[in-house]
Amino acid sequence: MRNKVRSRVGVVAGGLAATVVLVGCSTGNAENQAAPQAPSPQAPSPQDIAKQFDTWNAALATGDPNKVADLYAPDAVLLPTVSNNVRTSRAEIVDYFQTFLQSKPVGTIDEQVIKVIDPDTAVNTGVYHFDLTKDGKQQRVDARYTYVYELVNGKWLILNHHSSAMPEG
Repeated sequence: MRNKVRSRVGVVAGGLAATVVLVGCSTGNAENQAAPQAPSPQAPSPQDIAKQFDTWNAALATGDPNKVADLYAPDAVLLPTVSNNVRTSRAEIVDYFQTFLQSKPVGTIDEQVIKVIDPDTAVNTGVYHFDLTKDGKQQRVDARYTYVYELVNGKWLILNHHSSAMPEG
């Protein structure tokens, strides 16, 4: 029995296109053929994750609790800064922001640590503060935070958001 020689022609992309001819011996079994591997997805940069806070803060500025809630995954958990209730549904998250947005919050990150877990998951944790307006008076709330982001259908969503007022402030 003779071995058959098979050749495959493929194109290698990456700036310059080149033709590569792969030659292999086979007894005709598909198992002997190496399957091409898909390229690994690109992990986001820390700057990509930092921008997610800017997007969230811009949603706060609209005053629309639904626009803010749109940034949360359907199964998200919110442990909010100025509420004792854990929010685990979209309706509960919208409810929180209906009240919170009345104080016209503007968030500013003071310190952050970003960890990219994999191409679809990242964590931003640190310290931020909110400038709030209550009864015409400015108020500042210092807090620590954690956002866990997940890439869902090409969009970064908040999977878990924990924010708590600083204990010594």
